[in-house]
Amino acid sequence: MAVRWRRVLGWGAVVALFFAVQGFLNRDMASGPAPAIEGRFLDGSPVSLDSLRGRPALVYFWASWCPICGAMEDKIGSLARDHAVITVAYQSGDVAEVARHVAERRLDWRIVPDPDGVVGAGYGIRGVPAFFVLAPDGTIRSRSVGFTPEWMLRLRLWLAAG
Repeated sequence: MAVRWRRVLGWGAVVALFFAVQGFLNRDMASGPAPAIEGRFLDGSPVSLDSLRGRPALVYFWASWCPICGAMEDKIGSLARDHAVITVAYQSGDVAEVARHVAERRLDWRIVPDPDGVVGAGYGIRGVPAFFVLAPDGTIRSRSVGFTPEWMLRLRLWLAAG
């Protein structure tokens, strides 16, 4: 019986630590109405969060130098086929460098280069990957940093729709 309680307490400590770290990382992240994203997509078209209104959407911050972001690529591609997704290449170099990375990795997302981290600073991110789920009215419904399973992002998008 004592071994069982130690195991339960151990897992409880792991879960508490996870939520404490998430709380620390999320403490300065944007909330309320989503900050505007100034700039252009890689294809040169202007960015507008207004184009996302009326449906839940995901704003995803990633970096070419981030191994966790690399592990998220297929999941983001899958989400982008079913939902409105805007991705921001955070401190990943200039437009040419981001375009090269995108071509090498065969990414087909809507990507906003953020070479100086200005867009990321507006969202208060401290690390990547970072996720912001927007409600149909453009308010931030959830936010997180770090690896997030695709099913969790889909659940958050579904909840944001309601």
